[in-house]
Amino acid sequence: MSIGLLLYSFWVGLSYQTSSSVLIHYPHLCQAFRDESGHYYPGFFCPRLSDAPEEGYCCHFQDAGSSCCTQTEFEELNQVNLSALPPPPILRGPGPLVALGLYSLLLVALMATDLLHFCRDRSVSPAQLREEGNELFKGGDYSGALSSYTMALSLEATPQEQAVLYRNRAACHLKMEDYSKAEADASKAIATDGGDVKALFRRSQALEKLGRLDQAILDLQRCVSLEPKNKVFQEALRTLGGHIQEKVRYMSSTDAKVDQMFQILLDPKEKGTEKKQKASQNLVVLAREDAGAERIFQSNGVQLLQRLLETGETDLMLAALRTLVGICSEHQSRTVATLSVLGTRRIVAMLGVKNQSVSLATCHLLQVMFDALKEGVKKGFRGKEGAIIVDPSRELKLLISNLLELLTEAGVSAQGRDNALTLLIKVVPRKSLRDPNNSLTLWVIDQGLKKILEVGGSVQEPPEDIAVTENSRMSASVLLNKLFDDLKCDAERENFHRLCESYIKSWFEGRGLAGKLRAIQTVSCLLQGPCEAGNRALELSGVMESVIALCASENEAEQLVAVEALIYAAGKAKRASFITANGVSLLKDLYKRSEKDSIRIRALVGLCKLGSAGGTDFSMKQFAEGSTLKLAKQCRKWLCNDGIDSSTRRWAVEGLAYLTFDADVKEEFVEDEAALKAMFQLSKLEDRSVLFAVASTLVNCTNSYDHEEPDPQMLELAKYAKQHVPEQHPKDKPGFVRSRVKKLLSAGVVSALTCMVKNENPVLTNSCRELLSRVFLALVEEAEDRGSVVAQGGGKALLPLALEGTDIGQTKAAQALAKITITSNPEMTFPGERVYEVVRPLVSLLHLNCSGLQNFEALMALTNLAGISERLRQKILKEKAVPMIEGYMFEDHEMIRRAATECMCNMAMSKEVQDLFLAEGNDRLKLLVLYSGEEDELLRRAASGGLAMLTSLLPQLCIRITQVTTHWLEILQALLLSPNLELQHRGAVVVLNMVEASKEIAVKLMESEVLEILSVLAKGEAGPVTRAATACLAKAVEYELIKPNKERE
Repeated sequence: MSIGLLLYSFWVGLSYQTSSSVLIHYPHLCQAFRDESGHYYPGFFCPRLSDAPEEGYCCHFQDAGSSCCTQTEFEELNQVNLSALPPPPILRGPGPLVALGLYSLLLVALMATDLLHFCRDRSVSPAQLREEGNELFKGGDYSGALSSYTMALSLEATPQEQAVLYRNRAACHLKMEDYSKAEADASKAIATDGGDVKALFRRSQALEKLGRLDQAILDLQRCVSLEPKNKVFQEALRTLGGHIQEKVRYMSSTDAKVDQMFQILLDPKEKGTEKKQKASQNLVVLAREDAGAERIFQSNGVQLLQRLLETGETDLMLAALRTLVGICSEHQSRTVATLSVLGTRRIVAMLGVKNQSVSLATCHLLQVMFDALKEGVKKGFRGKEGAIIVDPSRELKLLISNLLELLTEAGVSAQGRDNALTLLIKVVPRKSLRDPNNSLTLWVIDQGLKKILEVGGSVQEPPEDIAVTENSRMSASVLLNKLFDDLKCDAERENFHRLCESYIKSWFEGRGLAGKLRAIQTVSCLLQGPCEAGNRALELSGVMESVIALCASENEAEQLVAVEALIYAAGKAKRASFITANGVSLLKDLYKRSEKDSIRIRALVGLCKLGSAGGTDFSMKQFAEGSTLKLAKQCRKWLCNDGIDSSTRRWAVEGLAYLTFDADVKEEFVEDEAALKAMFQLSKLEDRSVLFAVASTLVNCTNSYDHEEPDPQMLELAKYAKQHVPEQHPKDKPGFVRSRVKKLLSAGVVSALTCMVKNENPVLTNSCRELLSRVFLALVEEAEDRGSVVAQGGGKALLPLALEGTDIGQTKAAQALAKITITSNPEMTFPGERVYEVVRPLVSLLHLNCSGLQNFEALMALTNLAGISERLRQKILKEKAVPMIEGYMFEDHEMIRRAATECMCNMAMSKEVQDLFLAEGNDRLKLLVLYSGEEDELLRRAASGGLAMLTSLLPQLCIRITQVTTHWLEILQALLLSPNLELQHRGAVVVLNMVEASKEIAVKLMESEVLEILSVLAKGEAGPVTRAATACLAKAVEYELIKPNKERE
């Protein structure tokens, strides 16, 4: 288009250059011109159609007007000899014409395309799209309805139509619980029509949900004034008025209570009294409610709480911190104000106090602050209160910067340092890799990676400047691993490697033996976390050689550091082969000759790790026959020795985690009840670094790792090609596994697992959660074991595992929940509100990436839940499970199809599902009718049961049964003639409902063989079938379709 405009402007410019020189050079062209009076004369070429062929020259222009003449006339007029001049350029060649033709075609194509789009958009009117949206809304497809209304708004709708569309969009947003958008759309509808009661009512509903009760009641009052007799509006107004009065009373009484509580807490005369303790408890309880927290905040509460923190009294400090949690919870503006008053540095410093209770309470407060600030960053700096505040990302980075500084400060308690690491693990990495923004991780790596490595490389003996616990180095490893996993590209990972290697070199080179120990400890920390970075660090010049050399040191602390590094280095096949060649003899020598149990047990773990290099492959063993059993026996001996400290005994569990790949070791271990109980007891102690080893050992004992049965043909092919074929140990067959599970259950494995899940600790990583989920799934495999698992708290422990962790771990935990829900009463297994938390994990098993067995078990469990209460059915609906359940009703596998049908029948007790059956243009009812005539008796029972219930609740469906298929009568007769009493009863109830719904249907039924069948059934033994058949005949008599049986009467 732009090229055409340029050509046009060029042509116009040329047209106005009307001079004799131009005419001589272009004698055939009569150019356009405008005379003195402003009259415009267009240009043309000579000769024209009206001219003779020899008149090919332009003889007059401007003052005389243009005309065509012969060459002689042209030469006389212009006093020029054309034969003496060069021939004029050809202006009418084929090239310009072809270009102009192509350009014209392009214009025509573009115009046709625009016309097509215009016509297509105009072919659908706003009214049609509104009707389409209404049907989708009735069918429960709120997002689809929203799209239809939005598309209608993009067309040329009248203001009245726009008001209706905005009002309908508000209804969609209410259903989707997006109350801010619902309020906005309803306001747009009201702006057009202030008397739109539906829009006013929907806006009041949205405002009520948003907590703006004063505005909501104004809209409701307007609704009542417009429709005084509308009972819905009157009831809503009464309810909302009651809520407002209650809130006013609460707020008026709260101010006085807050002042009184602070007076008691700050009165030095009340020190240690019961009155003061009660006041602190009331303050904490008050802050848990948003209204109470707001009153405390408005009453200068943060400054008063600061005074409580400065008292130094533990009880008052805890009360102040817990109250601050309520003030800051989900409220970013109050959080920013609290940080401003108290000071970020001061709050973080409280994390490092020696009092563990205060440190933990501060950790909780900081976690709440982080959550409020990070939510503010996501929502564009808008909090729950709707106020615009300063960019919270600055406060976020300031908090993290102070936490990083705390890691290496002298005088900070070891517990406080662990809490700081825990916070960094929770708040820095992305929650989901789908989130593209990892800038916070990159910032932490640049600003604080060396500080984290300093904690991870600390050596407890001799004591260093910074205090650490047994968990500190593991927490540092977990944090490093999460930071490394959060990186998106090779350049970011290379920067991570460079910083790690630079730090290790700074200690390894030129700092003597102490520096080498620090560097090797840092390498161990990396090997436990981001092992890729640890393996690269091992390849630095002299590091591996120093590890081997220090293993032979006389100093116990040096030996501990070196042997641990050797153990972690053996994790990769490349390093394992190197250590097998260079370090096995050294480890054996340390194990046999060292007098220190701490050295011997670590050396033993190194040997265990190397000895298990073949994994579960029975044909690949590194050591001689019986060696692994001897190593395992020694591990169990140390594990049961209470005289050894727990930090040393955990290494025995590490050894068993490797050795239990061997089925012989598993069998001996589960027979040793004392060793099992010692391991379970160890998992409940404060040293949480043993959790992964315990979980790994249990996974091995229960064979709950993933293993696929090899294809027999591929096995034969591999043997023919003389390739290695993995072999399963005879004692790893299902019978042995079930026996081991029974022994673990009797030893108390469930209570140990429950304690492991309860403890929130960085060591409980997603990988560790996955291992625990696998163990739970193995424990509930047999139906008779599920009761004992639930009785010991297994059901409660599975819920967090199903909601957080790796995808595989969540799926395994959800499957375990499904198995439990199928065979038990869910209300007893998951008492109270906990039963509603089970729904989401079960629905997750319906996704197509899950196996058929998982789909089936989820459907069975949801069927059980759907039959309990309407609230549970509403929860299932809210999780959008119904479309997936319907999809599985078409599954080829008969068990899945049957389970889906049973689940849908239970869900049909909800009005929303009933509306789906009533909606026009769907085949849901037809599918149930056809399934009622299938050969699968269980499927027939489920489908006919659904039909019986639906026809009872929705009589209008009875007429549609006769329309959905021509075989409806045959199917009903087959149900009535079935030898199965349950099917007979369902068929009789369906027929009864149809007879009661319409006389026309009754006529069709009574004219068929159904009358004879009902007569026979009515004469049978007393029971539900006989009663239903008798009721059918009685209704037919009432319709005067048949005469009463006088003898029977």
